[in-house]
Amino acid sequence: MASLIEDYALLSNMRTGPLVSRAGSIDWLCAPRFDSPSIFGALLGDADHGRWLLAPASTVAEGADGEPLDEEEGGAQVAERFYVENTFVLQTVWVTDSGSVRVTDFLPLTSRTDVVRRVEGLTGEVEMYHELRVRFGYGAVVPWVSRFEGEEDPEGGDPAPPMLVAMAGPDALVLRGEPLPESTDDDDERRHHGTFTVSAGQARDFVLTHFPSHRTPPAPVDVNEQLTRTVELWQDWSGLYSPPAAGADEPVHIVPVRGHAVARRSDVVRRSLLVMRALMHQETGGIVAAPTTSLPDVVGGERNWDHRFSWLRDAAMALEIMLDHDHDREAVQLRNWLLRAVAGDPHDLQNIYGVAGERRGREHQLDLPGYERSRPVREGNSASVQHQTDAVGHVMVVFEKLRRRGAVEDHLSWPLQQAMLRSVVGNYEVADQGLWEMRGERQYYTHSRVLMWAALQSGVDAVRVHGLPGDVQLWEQLRDALAEEIWTSGYDPEAGSFVQYYGARTVDASLLQLPQVGFVAYDDERMLGTVRRIEEELRHPSGLIHRYRNVLGPVDPDDPDAYAGVIGVDGFPGQDNPHLGASLWLAAQYARSGRPDSARKLVDLVLSRANDLGLLATEWSPERRRMTGNFPQTFTHLALVQAMDALDAAQGRRSASDVPPEDAGTGADGSSGAGSGAA
Repeated sequence: MASLIEDYALLSNMRTGPLVSRAGSIDWLCAPRFDSPSIFGALLGDADHGRWLLAPASTVAEGADGEPLDEEEGGAQVAERFYVENTFVLQTVWVTDSGSVRVTDFLPLTSRTDVVRRVEGLTGEVEMYHELRVRFGYGAVVPWVSRFEGEEDPEGGDPAPPMLVAMAGPDALVLRGEPLPESTDDDDERRHHGTFTVSAGQARDFVLTHFPSHRTPPAPVDVNEQLTRTVELWQDWSGLYSPPAAGADEPVHIVPVRGHAVARRSDVVRRSLLVMRALMHQETGGIVAAPTTSLPDVVGGERNWDHRFSWLRDAAMALEIMLDHDHDREAVQLRNWLLRAVAGDPHDLQNIYGVAGERRGREHQLDLPGYERSRPVREGNSASVQHQTDAVGHVMVVFEKLRRRGAVEDHLSWPLQQAMLRSVVGNYEVADQGLWEMRGERQYYTHSRVLMWAALQSGVDAVRVHGLPGDVQLWEQLRDALAEEIWTSGYDPEAGSFVQYYGARTVDASLLQLPQVGFVAYDDERMLGTVRRIEEELRHPSGLIHRYRNVLGPVDPDDPDAYAGVIGVDGFPGQDNPHLGASLWLAAQYARSGRPDSARKLVDLVLSRANDLGLLATEWSPERRRMTGNFPQTFTHLALVQAMDALDAAQGRRSASDVPPEDAGTGADGSSGAGSGAA
């Protein structure tokens, strides 16, 4: 059985993102890319769907399953688990009755997929259990495994280490290290396992390498060299970020470490930036929403999505954040990815693309049991073929921000933006599924219409402010018509707030983005009225907020059983869990509108839900007191940096030139003019 979501650690070579549990099992690995079929899929099933377990033998139950025991049951405990400072090199220290060991897990930052696991004896003597179950194709394909003994060195040196080679179809893996696990006599087990002993001062290295089966196994990795290089590369990258106003008075925030500890503000931001970089493909620049698929928003439910793809809005938000935090190279990479992704027929724009910008088709279901029996398990994401009118707005807004920072449009970038604006014009009357990708009926979502307005405003600014060519009269006409329409149909003067979609009386958390794109000021009374309704309607007793109320009517919104079997506006029964990213948007709104204390409390509340490594999933289940949804989630870490930046601005830790103007956009009467809209 898979571990709790929060008990996993992310490893990364900026091409794929395996997850290793606190129990020492790599339960998720897709190779060679984030979106490749899994090689280890125990996360979405059990051990026989693939895993690589390396832990003290006393922590593993006897028998064919070899399941890791709880720390209370086993004769060993994790004394500490941490990343080497500002890296994704994971170190886990185990303490047993007979001694202690340190396991170091990492992926070298090369063009290959190598997973390195080093076991070092610290004190005494510890017996380790080692098990390898390779399952290609999401657990469906059991490979043929061959053992090769190391050949003698003709010049009298040490012989090459032995290796296991697993092969099936196009995929192959080679495991090197000593001692290698042995195959079992029982054909039904189809695994390699064994034990070995490590004494104080000893070290044993194991390296698993993925390669195409039509090639020979790649050369062995120099573990010492790659460990040093990997630490240096991660630390050099994270060192580019210069936190504002660092010093003795730098704020600290609560984070859990099997208890509670504090983290400096700069550490929280730096870890989130590292997560974003870890989930950006090293070559293409595509940033995946998460390295996992089908971790359920509600355990046992059907909201199980494949997030191993690149959303236009995520890429646009990440671009701005990278630019704001001294990572210009990654900002350029994201800009270029956006341009390549949207290139093509402007009427065929999608909101989701593959890591290299591929246009993806519909999703399908995989034959996997699912995380804690949460089915279906999905590969692909049907949101790629949904109509979401907000996606173009996110891209156009960030490109306008780039122009205001001195970026120069070229022969490709501005014509593509003009094509995107033509798609906005062409879809002016089309309803959509909204930011939250509802699978119910299409609506005119207020957030979507505002993002259309923002796209047109960015086009107007490109012409009026920057002198670029374009159909500015048409864009201004439609922009003004949209503004009037939004204030007429997307705002409820009786309730004093914006509404979720035209004709609705409800609100949703996407409305918190309206001031972010300059449509209304953060402290405009109409925005504050919207915030009050979000607090009243969407806040869970835990203090976190839901994205939307799925079921409307007489049922008790805080009673999960009241929703059973009732299909809501998102096309599914029941209410999903409070959303961490949306809660952080509310924190940013508080900070920007003069409520820094409320902002800080809400940020601290979200951080108290992070795991011991500072990683956050999509949602939090107050009833189960655990994370839910795909993990780690780019959207959440993006929102965390935005909230931290807003707090810095509110507390004077960032200069005015570093933060978006809060009074950009429409005036109090809803009118708009040239130059507004650049948030």
